[in-house]
Amino acid sequence: MENSDTKLTISSPTLPPPPPQASAEEPEAKKLKISTTTDDKECTTVTGTKIRYKRRKIAIFFAYCGVGYQGMQKNPGAKTIEGDLEEALYASGAVPEHDRGIPNRYDWSRSARTDKGVSAVGQVVSGRFYIDPPGFVDRLNSNLSPQIRIFGYKRVTGSYNAKKFCDRRRYVYLIPVFALDPCSHQDRETEKGNKVIGLVGNVKSNLKVEAVDVEAGISSNRNGALNSEVKEDVEVLVDNVNSKNDIDTVVPVQDEGTPLNGGSVNSSTILEEEKVNGVDRATKESKFSYGEKERERFNRILKYYVGTHNFHNFTTRTKAEDPAANRFIISFDASTTVLVDGMEFVKCEIVGQSFMLHQIRKMMGLAVAVMRNCAPESLITNALQKDVNIHVPTAPEVGLYLDECFFTSYNDKWKDSHEELSMKEYAKEAEEFKMKYIYSHIASTEHKDGTVALWLQSLNHRNYPDLHFVDEEAINDNKTGQVEVVTE
Repeated sequence: MENSDTKLTISSPTLPPPPPQASAEEPEAKKLKISTTTDDKECTTVTGTKIRYKRRKIAIFFAYCGVGYQGMQKNPGAKTIEGDLEEALYASGAVPEHDRGIPNRYDWSRSARTDKGVSAVGQVVSGRFYIDPPGFVDRLNSNLSPQIRIFGYKRVTGSYNAKKFCDRRRYVYLIPVFALDPCSHQDRETEKGNKVIGLVGNVKSNLKVEAVDVEAGISSNRNGALNSEVKEDVEVLVDNVNSKNDIDTVVPVQDEGTPLNGGSVNSSTILEEEKVNGVDRATKESKFSYGEKERERFNRILKYYVGTHNFHNFTTRTKAEDPAANRFIISFDASTTVLVDGMEFVKCEIVGQSFMLHQIRKMMGLAVAVMRNCAPESLITNALQKDVNIHVPTAPEVGLYLDECFFTSYNDKWKDSHEELSMKEYAKEAEEFKMKYIYSHIASTEHKDGTVALWLQSLNHRNYPDLHFVDEEAINDNKTGQVEVVTE
């Protein structure tokens, strides 16, 4: 039953009924305040007593380490963050029995959908929940794995929707510095003459080549030509860019015991030839460092993505003609490095209105390929063309996490009556969670499994033949059987 905060006039039994004018004015008084409460119902407490509570529309701020989960969004038969959170809300008394498993009944919405294995520090969801009695956050956390932490919640307007009111989202991808070194973990295809199965992304090519589509389990053979137009550098808008010389030292404090990823893939047989006394041969011999020159080049490469482009080549299941393929990237910056468990990473921060499935990982994949001289910078411009289909590498999911969701327009509109929706209040907790679970997991996974190192070995022209081609002349040579390999 809908509950209103508007006070109703109750007639005294000794007085005549109120005049019709008073009744007619009630709807006008109702508009003076936006109700943030609904459904005044009885709830059973732990002791068994019944107390009448009201549902409140709130936005919940939380973080999670995505390892072992099939992404954020609930999916039947899959272990997801949303599935665990929904059960915790029910177990905490925030969702009644008759609404369990039916999120539409409590206005559920999420600010972002993260892919399989992707983590988050500043995720936000909203809905109508029973938050009384006091201790709502503690009750939620007690019903969740340590991999998921609720920071707090804010009361919001009745019309609030975490997805629709989110203006932009910031993601971070931590890429090991050695991944940007062309001499580190070089292509092993020339030695073995076969493809690295399982590391290749979805094929989306219009060149006359055949490549394995691992995600779909099929092969693709398409013909066509690349557009050779080269795009000039775009002006980048950067939010809160750190100093170019900033280096953050991260000390992992992950608890000992079972690793978060529940095990590891045995890659020792693949990497052992690369090791010399526990050190990568390529790394030992290379003097590569992420200095000023390398930083400027990598940021120049990332700048190609800034602005409004057609990103159909950087996702799956989205056609070039689909309006959803057009996305706006506000900034893409890689000026900061962090040191985690003895390994140096480049912190790549990307801010955009919204992102599609695998989009950021594919953007990083092609950028790393260019940085390692596997492809020219002009290929990024080609990949952003609507009439061009190419096969873009997909970087591993382990280094990606959602850093923060922004609600600028909402905050400006409701600043006089509602709390600001931001991570400012939870910054310390979020940083501690990030260090303990996300950063330590990224570093330990690379130390143990060599996930990025293995992926780098797949960045070759057999797995990604489209990396060969730069312009129409190269394509014409390919049509006549003369393939031109571009190197820098």
